[in-house]
Amino acid sequence: MEWAMAIADNASGLAGQSRVALLIAGGGIMGLWAALKADRLGIDTLILDEGALASGASGGLLGALMPHMPDKWSDKKQYQFDSLLMLEDEVRALEAETELSAGYRRCGRLIPLPKPHLRTIAERHEREALVNWRAGGRSFLWETLDTSPFGPAWPVASSCGAGLVRDTFAARISPRGLTGMLVARLRRSRHVRIVEGRGVESIEGRTARLVDGGSIAFGHCIVAAGYKSFPLLEALGPALPCPLGQPVKGQAALLKADIDADLPLLYLDGLYVVPHEDGFTAIGSTSEGQFAEPFSTDQQVEDLVERARALAPALRSAEVVERWAGLRPKAIDRDPMVGPHPDNSRVIALTGGFKVSFGMAHRLADEALAAVEGRSIAMPEGFHLRSHIDVATRKA
Repeated sequence: MEWAMAIADNASGLAGQSRVALLIAGGGIMGLWAALKADRLGIDTLILDEGALASGASGGLLGALMPHMPDKWSDKKQYQFDSLLMLEDEVRALEAETELSAGYRRCGRLIPLPKPHLRTIAERHEREALVNWRAGGRSFLWETLDTSPFGPAWPVASSCGAGLVRDTFAARISPRGLTGMLVARLRRSRHVRIVEGRGVESIEGRTARLVDGGSIAFGHCIVAAGYKSFPLLEALGPALPCPLGQPVKGQAALLKADIDADLPLLYLDGLYVVPHEDGFTAIGSTSEGQFAEPFSTDQQVEDLVERARALAPALRSAEVVERWAGLRPKAIDRDPMVGPHPDNSRVIALTGGFKVSFGMAHRLADEALAAVEGRSIAMPEGFHLRSHIDVATRKA
């Protein structure tokens, strides 16, 4: 790398203008994986976050790791499928290294089919999964059933008028468990320095201007600041007719009940019910493009909880122990946004990935680090930052 990191050791973590080989702007799930991958490559790295690490959207509750439907297979669906498989090994290795738990389990998923036409579609997907949900000697099912293998209350039988689907590929993870494990690993890193409470306000050439007036010169900068990445990236080139992405508000809740952690997660019409360890169950989540209060919950999350109680009677008397709201980044065409900016190749995007970030961040971080080192990036064309910029340009 061009520069070795030279950062003064003082109370704020930075003194004056510092230089760093790799600056990572944002300490959510994307930035944390990028920092870990940089450490493994021996790259001197500084990761900055305007708050505490993983305190934004990555500090949520849900943790559902669900594959795309097995129909209309594409390079994007294959990439996500392979990434979800790879995550299992990544997590197990980190758990062994840190002696912490990410709460990972390939629990599967149940999807009620309320109407007969949904069963017809599900049976077609069942055949397609036999072809597409395969890797090496492993295969996973999208199985159409008449009744739940877990009894008439998971999910409630009245929701399954035309039967239900059992997906054996879906998994779950504790968002806070995984991010906490990544942070713990990085705090022991030889090559990564963490500074919290200092965010990046703008990027000019090879210098990042901080919100507190400071600045950092960098060899490369990975922009992984969630929805705040979009304006940072937009400012690097000619004005675009529309934003590269937007924040989408999500609300979720955590319930405490006597629920078996081995149960599959439930999904119905945008509602997720995700059993976790120690009797906790996560309920979510809303997708709100318009909102007045980004970080407070309202009646919408209460409605989700009531729907969950109706779908899973075991939750009817469960105590709500936490309600959560946060803003997630949604790129202009929903896909992850990764790769060098066409007007500043030293700046690399690592954001977007609406609703799929936790299942793909580990692999997308590899793509971002490949760009840092000048190696080729092997991911679907639609994931590249330049592709998103093209979409925004065509919106004119």
